[in-house]
Amino acid sequence: MKKFLSKFCNTYFLIFCIMLGVTALTWVIPAGEYERIEQDGRTYAVAGSYHKVEATPQGLGQALQAPIQGFHQCAEIIAFILVVGALFTAIERTGAVSTLVKKVSFYFAKHPKHRIFFIPTCMFLFSLCGAVFGMEEETLIFIPIFIPLSLSLGYDTLIGMAIPFIGAFTGFSSAFVNPFTVGIAQTIAQLPMYSGWQYRVVVWFIFTSVVAAFFTWYGEKIRKHPSKSLTCKMDIVRRAELNIVNDVVVDETFRLTRAHKMVLFSFAAGMGVLFYGIIKYQWYMTEIAAVFLGVTIAVGYFGKLKLDETTDAILAGAQSMIGVCILMALARSIVIIATQGHILDSVLHVMTQSLGNLHPILASQAMFFIQTILNFFIASGSGQAVLTMPIMIPLGDLVNVSRQAVILAYQFGEGWGNPIIPTAPVTMGALALAGITYTAWVKWFLKLEVILIVLSLLLLIPPYFIW
Repeated sequence: MKKFLSKFCNTYFLIFCIMLGVTALTWVIPAGEYERIEQDGRTYAVAGSYHKVEATPQGLGQALQAPIQGFHQCAEIIAFILVVGALFTAIERTGAVSTLVKKVSFYFAKHPKHRIFFIPTCMFLFSLCGAVFGMEEETLIFIPIFIPLSLSLGYDTLIGMAIPFIGAFTGFSSAFVNPFTVGIAQTIAQLPMYSGWQYRVVVWFIFTSVVAAFFTWYGEKIRKHPSKSLTCKMDIVRRAELNIVNDVVVDETFRLTRAHKMVLFSFAAGMGVLFYGIIKYQWYMTEIAAVFLGVTIAVGYFGKLKLDETTDAILAGAQSMIGVCILMALARSIVIIATQGHILDSVLHVMTQSLGNLHPILASQAMFFIQTILNFFIASGSGQAVLTMPIMIPLGDLVNVSRQAVILAYQFGEGWGNPIIPTAPVTMGALALAGITYTAWVKWFLKLEVILIVLSLLLLIPPYFIW
């Protein structure tokens, strides 16, 4: 059995099995749906409008079509991922990143007392990005940078992936002004935009501190005992490929050339344009991908790559992301099957009917668990808000749970499951970029997941008294 699991239970096979399982559920779970209305360009579910509909069980044909439809629905994200692969391959071939990593490594080698601040400082910065303007998919850009940087400082691949990935997810899940979660949910709840931010700032700081402390503890343990790393064997190979020797400066004569500096400046300028566009104009995947395509061209020019070298870098980078794109399409296919089989609203309806007799604090905590389960099917902050808030808000009114508390429960439920659910495209993309298997990651992350769940339940208590 163990050999069977190790051979066949890879990430792709696991998600495909889940897709088939959901297909089977469409034959078992009664079909139903909520009425929906169009308002302000969004589709809203109407509370109290759930009704049974004719069953539409999905068959093998629909199951095989769903991944193709998943590609179609994830087209913008997939295009973005392909451009990201092209960009970082081009940057890598200019030598700018490897030289910068060596310089940073040399700095911390000379100032070992400062190394302890590396993980928490970076995680707080990414968490702030997630909390303020909803950084999520954009974290995939940074993973290829932070993995070699992490290795050069004596940490492992997992730390290099987690700093941008988990850092931003922490801010996204405990955000105080994230427009994609707090903004949409408060608009639906008819609350003043970003009201209640004071308590949410406290929540964000607590969660970010706990997560940063956890990874700092793990990072220091790995730095002292590399054999305890989840990615120990992989790290040995990567260090050899990158010519990284921990705590030893192999060559102090390396320097950033003018071409290197122009490449790094082009990337930094692109990030500045990106952040400005997201904040000012609410850019999404298409605009973001266009910015990085422009940066890729600039990197090839300023990095003094020949035309053929730039083209080869773009093609090779895009090719390296094909696996990530397939994972995203498969993950999306699960949601497509549940929606086409009309079982998604049925699951939502059953869950919301069980809260009526609970104390308001327990009801808000139950909402958190409901949102966590729903997040398996709807790994989208804005999508889950649009689907569930028109139902959860009136339900909260009936059981004396404040609308702010309902939104906070939604934030936690939508967020904390994302790092371990196979239907979250960013999670699967991050693991693919790092080369970490899904099953190994989930087993390792469970300790922190339990901490986040317990902390969520505790932080849902004060809203009963303050809102």
